[in-house]
Amino acid sequence: MKDAKAHLSKDPILKKLIAKHQIKEYWGGHDNYFLDLIEIITGQQLSMKAAKSIFTRFLNLYSGSPREAGGEVGPNPQQVVNTSAEKLRAIGFSTSKANYVQNIAKATTSGALLLDQLEKMTDEEIKNELTKIKGIGPWSAEMFLIFSLKRPDVFSVGDLGLRTAIEKLYSINRDDLKAILTLSQTWSPHRTLAARLLWASLDN
Repeated sequence: MKDAKAHLSKDPILKKLIAKHQIKEYWGGHDNYFLDLIEIITGQQLSMKAAKSIFTRFLNLYSGSPREAGGEVGPNPQQVVNTSAEKLRAIGFSTSKANYVQNIAKATTSGALLLDQLEKMTDEEIKNELTKIKGIGPWSAEMFLIFSLKRPDVFSVGDLGLRTAIEKLYSINRDDLKAILTLSQTWSPHRTLAARLLWASLDN
């Protein structure tokens, strides 16, 4: 992370954020890529509080305690395949998200998605594999790369929070995706840390 901070400090705005915010070396991810994808789908277009509530209810449908409590937790993909869409909707999933959750489970059980092979792939290969599944778009794939695989050079131009932070800090319109992408490329190969700093700036 020392090299990443040194590189990003060439940007005077990020240099200030580095001085202000303590970013931990290791973070995110739960060593269960299947549940990570479900959690990302749950969080699409929802507040963190609402998403956490639904995801906790989802975990509690199955044996084992919520992930935050530690220990062995379920469900496995086959259990989710066997869970009706109606049951998923009853705990707060929309109809489309209930279908997306089952799409991930079916892709995993059928072998269409080989989660244990993802770490061996490049970022672009992973995005291509994940976005084959209906319900996983570029944003979701990028969140997986950042939070689950901890890839160092990922920036999600589709993330409204990042675009909002850039608008506030750099006076670039948050809908000017081309300008935002151009800016983000100056942070490569450490765009993930830049994104984390930008998210941190929103918390204040």
